[in-house]
This record gives sequence, C-alpha cells and structure tokens, in this order.
Amino acid sequence: MASHIVGYPRMGPKRELKFALESFWDKKSSAEELQKVAADLRASIWKQMADVGIKYIPSNTFSYYDQVLDTTALLGAVPPRYGWSGGEIGFDVYFSMARGNASVPAMEMTKWFDTN
Repeated sequence: MASHIVGYPRMGPKRELKFALESFWDKKSSAEELQKVAADLRASIWKQMADVGIKYIPSNTFSYYDQVLDTTALLGAVPPRYGWSGGEIGFDVYFSMARGNASVPAMEMTKWFDTN
C-alpha cells in the first residue's frame, strides 16, 4: 500500500531551525549558515520519510517563518513600506514583514476561525 503525509514538523528534532533563526536575528550567524541548517533539515526529513516507507514524500512544506508569509512573498504582495523593488525577496524584507524592524512594523497577523 502506498503511503503519503501532508507535511512534517520543520523545526527539527532538537529545534535546530528555531536556534538557527534566533542566531541569525541576533546577527550571530550569517544568512548562509541559516540556509545550511534549513537545507540539512529538509534533507534529513525527506530521508527519514523515505526510510520509514512513505512513498509520496511532500515537497515545499518547509518555511523559515510562516506559510502565509511565504505565499505573500511568492505572489510579490509586499507592501510598499518594506522598500522591495522587485526581484527576489531576501531575508531582510521577508523577516521585516514577519517581525518588523526599527523603521517599519510587522504585517498584521490575522487569526482565522479563532485558531492559534
């Protein structure tokens, strides 16, 4: 019988992504180091799923922050206040939309269906 799952926790078994994000936000590590942690986690998760016999392994379930923010970035729906002028949305704009920065607030977080 073929098996499939919709997604998988992305933080890592020892919360590696959480710690990598906090280190990056505190300017203790680089974007490249954050990307390496993320790439290693994705590869490890895919391997783990394959090792337990999941036939249809989901892709594009990873997010550095939030899937709704990812969709906003994918569509290029960046509010002008973040200074994005087209092209790739880098971590500076992406995380400013998520968390705000010294000059602009974060995007509004909307709760749907009273969920958390």
